[in-house]
Amino acid sequence: MSEHLLSIEGLHAGYDGVAVVRDLNLFVDAGEVVALLGPNGAGKTTTLMTISGMVQRLAGSVAIDGQTVPRLRQAHKVRRWGVLHVPENRGILFQLTVRENLELAKTSGKVDIDIALEFFPALGPLMNRKGGLLSGGEQQMLALGRAIAAEPKLLMVDEMSLGLAPKIYEDLMPVVRRVADETNAGVLLVEQHVDLALEVADRGYVLSHGDLALSGTAAELLADRHVLDASYLGVESLED
Repeated sequence: MSEHLLSIEGLHAGYDGVAVVRDLNLFVDAGEVVALLGPNGAGKTTTLMTISGMVQRLAGSVAIDGQTVPRLRQAHKVRRWGVLHVPENRGILFQLTVRENLELAKTSGKVDIDIALEFFPALGPLMNRKGGLLSGGEQQMLALGRAIAAEPKLLMVDEMSLGLAPKIYEDLMPVVRRVADETNAGVLLVEQHVDLALEVADRGYVLSHGDLALSGTAAELLADRHVLDASYLGVESLED
């Protein structure tokens, strides 16, 4: 059994047999936040979709809590293992109310909506409002709250700040840290705002053109912006 909550070894993944991510090694432990960074097109979203079973890997292995993710796309099975994926488009249903969206988090047993409200009390007065009538920030709170209500072992969040005003995503980012600290879930965070992501993360990986360009603790990456910025261009790597 893998010693990590999430363990990725030698991952090649992509579309129509063409690898977008190549030879990726990455791990996430329970109770930690790991930032997956890199420029647009680097393969970050493809990595999350491969972990959650929506993209078939071409080579390598993905294990969650010691269980190997099947190579065939089986997102429903991965979800039952406690993996919750908040995609870029947030994935909420506009025609359903906030309460109904939260209840959709059910995978087995009963969803604890109160947990979502503990993290996002602003959703309380909105329970009967349809998802399509929420602001962008409220929709993101709902998407995150729905994932948290399912009590995930691994929470993956793709571009939480996308389309949001700075004040809103700056307020939301610390929630990611709270999820890891208070529920012991592992969090894999894809985020374009590097500094904000690394402020809440324990460690980080940087992809460039599908390859791992850089990795280290959040403190190491924040301390050397020259190396971090250069990694986005694929010209340097972190020294030991």
